[in-house]
Amino acid sequence: MPLSREDVEHIALLARLHLTAEEKERYREQLSNILDHISKLQELDTSSVQPMSSVVVEQSRLREDVAGPAMPREDLLRNAPDAADGQFRVPPVLDTSP
Repeated sequence: MPLSREDVEHIALLARLHLTAEEKERYREQLSNILDHISKLQELDTSSVQPMSSVVVEQSRLREDVAGPAMPREDLLRNAPDAADGQFRVPPVLDTSP
């Protein structure tokens, strides 16, 4: 399916691309080749192929969530930029003015 120069200019406009005349011609050829390839794929009989959500077999790569001993509070608070009374101190996120 050959694309016209106007088609490429319209696509470039939608993509907010500023193309030179040389780039427009190169993209016209490349996009036309891609569309030709896709049209060939459309001719394939896929009626016997089961639909898939992914071609990759899904498997969890996460480790088991196992409870372990907690780190001492002093070790955790040592890296805090601000701590008081055994807790992290953070700036207020809500405006408390009336």
